[in-house]
Amino acid sequence: QVHLVESGGGLVQPGGSLRLSCEASGSMFSINGMGWYRQAPGNERDLVATIVWGSGTTYYADSMKDRFTISKDNAKNTVYLEMNSLKPEDTAVYYCKMVGRIPPQFTLSDHWGQGTQVTVSS
Repeated sequence: QVHLVESGGGLVQPGGSLRLSCEASGSMFSINGMGWYRQAPGNERDLVATIVWGSGTTYYADSMKDRFTISKDNAKNTVYLEMNSLKPEDTAVYYCKMVGRIPPQFTLSDHWGQGTQVTVSS
């Protein structure tokens, strides 16, 4: 079993910055990649950014690639999302996702965190 715990959300003014963290914990799991998604009220859950665990290759949704940066710390099994120049439309619950293998089957599977609220408002 693996647990994903997000942190770093909160209330920020337009133009401000936040740094989200997501730590994966458990036993005998391996990570292929991690990513951030967000879901605003009434909307579907959308991709924000992903990172390949081994190579560090990143991918961003077009609307966020100039303002958001995804990074990782392999030793801490943690992925980060640095968000700058935040806008009110960035308000959403931000979810962390891990693609990896967990016991007992070790088949490739998706695992989600509980989400952290980001509110951009003056």
